[in-house]
Amino acid sequence: MHFDISHERSQSLLRQRNMLALTSTALGIALIVATGLAVTRDREVVLVPTASKALTISSGEVTADYLELVTRDAALMLLNRSPENLDYWMAQILELADPKSHGSLKSELVRIVDEQRGSDVTQAFVIKSMTVDPNGLSSEVRGTLKTFVGAQVIASDDRSFRFSWTYQGLRLGLSGFAQIEVEDPSKEPS
Repeated sequence: MHFDISHERSQSLLRQRNMLALTSTALGIALIVATGLAVTRDREVVLVPTASKALTISSGEVTADYLELVTRDAALMLLNRSPENLDYWMAQILELADPKSHGSLKSELVRIVDEQRGSDVTQAFVIKSMTVDPNGLSSEVRGTLKTFVGAQVIASDDRSFRFSWTYQGLRLGLSGFAQIEVEDPSKEPS
């Protein structure tokens, strides 16, 4: 009689073990499939910018709208400065910088800060137009750069600037900027 009870108990434990093994295998396969889908799928984050339209970005690519908004903000931050806000100005631009380009950008910004600190020179930039290239991760901004000494405007020139970007994950980082020399169409080549 003990043998029958023992045999029945063994069979019950064997069935439980087999069900546990089958359930564990199914959960393991489901975990592998879910991990594979999560790794290969582009992440998306919905942003609510201070713009007139909703914006969605993806880890797969930069959209022209997103690049334009970031370029606009970067250009206004970079090209509008006064001696009173130089430390904040540099810190904000370096936060936007790509980590690989942080050193070269910082050296350029330090040079600008050293030139402007202690002076009465302020500059303001008014954007007139912008072009963005999301595939090439670059953008160009054209506008009027006004230079002031105190309240007096000493220069007002049309200028163009090129911004270079990197994109990793969901982070768009500034990797470089430069003024673009624009040819004056009224001047004839000699």
